[in-house]
Amino acid sequence: MKRHEFLRELHKVSANRNYLEIGVNDGRSLTLSRVPSIAIDPAFKVVSELRCDVHLVKATSDDFFARDNPLQHLKGGRHPLRNLRRGRSPIGYWRKTTLDLSFIDGMHLFEFALRDFMNVEKYSDWSSVIVLDDMLPRSIDEAARDRHTNAWTGDVFKITEVLARYRPDLVTVQVDTAPTGQLVVFGADPNNRVLHDKYDEIMAEYKIPDPQKVPEAILERAGAVRPEALVEAGFWRPLVQARNRGLPRSIGWEPLRKALQQVGVSR
Repeated sequence: MKRHEFLRELHKVSANRNYLEIGVNDGRSLTLSRVPSIAIDPAFKVVSELRCDVHLVKATSDDFFARDNPLQHLKGGRHPLRNLRRGRSPIGYWRKTTLDLSFIDGMHLFEFALRDFMNVEKYSDWSSVIVLDDMLPRSIDEAARDRHTNAWTGDVFKITEVLARYRPDLVTVQVDTAPTGQLVVFGADPNNRVLHDKYDEIMAEYKIPDPQKVPEAILERAGAVRPEALVEAGFWRPLVQARNRGLPRSIGWEPLRKALQQVGVSR
């Protein structure tokens, strides 16, 4: 399954109510969205027909997320927290808009991809789905920070190891999509500050000059699941129902974690 085919299936099974994309390029992935969307790229050149209510932002993702209320396009950026028992919205009681599905395919350098994830997580929740592209390079050359190949992933593959080490509370799923794999992250926690607090420490260890040391498990896709297995898994419907009901992390997260383990996810 190719990456855009997998992303198309994620739009279906996640029943996402909104969508955010970092790295638009010519708009091929953005054409898959049918919901209110935000797409960020400092130099996009969209040539495909878009069929969603989209806010196209010509800026770096760092600059975009530094804005006041960056998700304003998605239902005003903030919305009343509904009183589930009475169906009323208490005056003055607000919460941030939560991103249902995010696709990170921006600058293919580790530090940019990590900051993209950190920024997206601030507006996500345990039931959000965050996808990072180009996470399984096929060679050391493809994984170079200094691009010298046609197909190029850069060193963003390091995100997997960093999340496993610093954020064991998350569940990360490597997906064997063509051509260069993806990483799907579940269990986002917008209140977690570990990556922010440890950012300089992480950069000192992982931002290194070429050639990059790509683990054999990455090159061989040893831990990657079949994309069909993930999109056909049985946890999607309960996840969507829990998300739409507004269930808190304390109730909804552990059942999802256990369901993911049945798909072959180790943590």
